[in-house]
This record gives sequence, structure tokens and C-alpha cells, in this order.
Amino acid sequence: MSYEIDEILFNSLAGRSPSEVCQRTGCRYDQAGNSYYLTYWGDEYLVSCRRKKIDRLTSNLSKPHDYVPVFIINYLMQVKNLPLTGQWLSEKDMPGGVTFFRGPHEIPTRLIASRFSNDLGGFARSCEHLDGRPLSMADAAYVFNPAPHIAIALLYWLGDEEFAPEAKLLFDKSMSGTLALDTVFALAVDACARVSRS
Repeated sequence: MSYEIDEILFNSLAGRSPSEVCQRTGCRYDQAGNSYYLTYWGDEYLVSCRRKKIDRLTSNLSKPHDYVPVFIINYLMQVKNLPLTGQWLSEKDMPGGVTFFRGPHEIPTRLIASRFSNDLGGFARSCEHLDGRPLSMADAAYVFNPAPHIAIALLYWLGDEEFAPEAKLLFDKSMSGTLALDTVFALAVDACARVSRS
């Protein structure tokens, strides 16, 4: 499957030093094709600066959201080679997050809550299918590493007579201030879509 996105982003990536991009992101560079290879959610993607396209080369876990190409190319330009902290932030704890993550940019964790209702077993199976690792938070929680230097945690609370089931996505503190908020949003939307469809 091939994706087309704004040529400006490819031109910006093409202007970067390949060795610097690979050192930061953990991707591979093909000089002959002027292309980067990145593993994201277990699938390999080819980012071609020459053709200005992103191709999904494998299909291992689940169907990606349409925002994935936006995340991938911005990830290649923005992420830093920082150690994961194991400390979790909500999207609104990030600089500018309170203003950005609302309205059309609200993270759609409601997809997960409505998909699983009070089915913790189903939630667990979906998370484990996506290589999630259990985390001791909420009624159930899982950690995912969809790309190098990226860690997200999905928390789930059962509902009762007063409160509906609830899900929340958290981000490793190392991501704060490194990825642009719209890049974080693209990652979050894709994560919610994957778990709710698995």
C-alpha cells in the first residue's frame, strides 16, 4: 500500500543528513534509492524522498489509520534519541497540550471504551495482539512501543452504575517537547483505531 503526502515534508527530510536521521530514529537508509526504512507497529515502511511516497511493505498486525504517513515522516524529522523514562504524561501535560488537544484534536479513546464496554478480557486480548505489555495501572493497562524511542500506555477503567467505562492514553515523558503536537495526535489516533479494531 502506498501513501501520498505533502511534497514539502519529503523535501525537508531530503535536506537532512541521512546518518543523523538514522542515529536519531533507529531507521535504515538506502543511498541508491534515497529512501528510509522504518518499522512501525511491526510493519516495515519505505519512505522514498525521490518518489515522494510512503509504502507499507508488510502487513503484520493491523490496518493503519490514514494519519500514519503524517506520523511517520514527521517522526523521522522530529524524534530524538532519548532514553525512555517510564514516567507517563497525558496529552494535556505537554507544552501547549491543554489548548491543542480539544475539539477536533481530542484523542478518540471513546472508541476503545465503546468497543469493549466492561470486557477486560477482550481489551487484554486486543492489546496483547498488538504486542502490548501489561502495566500495573487502572483496572487494566498496556504499554506499546510502536517505533524506536516511542512508548505509549493505554489505561482502561471498568464502568459501573454511575460511570461509563473509560480509556486514557498516556505518553512517555521523553516525548514531551520533542514531537510536535499534531504528530502526537496522529500517533494517538492511530493507536486508538488499532486497539478498537483488533
